[in-house]
Amino acid sequence: MADGTPRRSYNSEGRREAARRNRAAVLAACRELLFREGYHATTVRAVAERAGVSAETVYKSFGGKPGMVKALWDITLAGDDEPVPMGDRPQVQEILGTRELGAKLRLYAAYARGIHERVAALFALLTQAGPDVGEVLETAERERLTGVTAFVAHLDETGVLGPQADPAHLADVFWALAGPQLYTQLTAGRGWSADTYEKWLADTLTATLVPPPSPKR
Repeated sequence: MADGTPRRSYNSEGRREAARRNRAAVLAACRELLFREGYHATTVRAVAERAGVSAETVYKSFGGKPGMVKALWDITLAGDDEPVPMGDRPQVQEILGTRELGAKLRLYAAYARGIHERVAALFALLTQAGPDVGEVLETAERERLTGVTAFVAHLDETGVLGPQADPAHLADVFWALAGPQLYTQLTAGRGWSADTYEKWLADTLTATLVPPPSPKR
């Protein structure tokens, strides 16, 4: 029929918009219940009821509780639910496009700080939940290592690393220094401000790549 295509297109867009609304409602409900009731009390059924959808909708969208929590982690880390890889986002592109090493690492430290400020509370909650969330956090850390490794490879490609540098070792160092565990220990544990952490991280990463000159004889 002549009028069939527009109607199908409209219906398809309507379904996508409904799916987006349901996804946002589920993740908002998941966040609310996690922080109010704790990880173990936040069941798929409880989230579905809070979001106003069926449990089947949650399972179809996220595959279950671990998938739902991982999705919440991802949007918290990114700051939104846009389907844009972290490496393609403007802040990362600015870091990669900056030539001067000190400025590049200061931008990187600011980027790490922003992520930690967004995920710190969720990270603390999940680390206290025990082995049930081990896979979620392990996946998140593998993804973070992939991103850090790509950044160190970028430094190598731009000639920042010396001929004796070991990119794999440096990736491990960057991964450890810029991780959520150390951020939490220094801020929540030792009372550092986020500004102090950011400056420390930039200075430490710079010192790692640019060792001090040898003393004159």
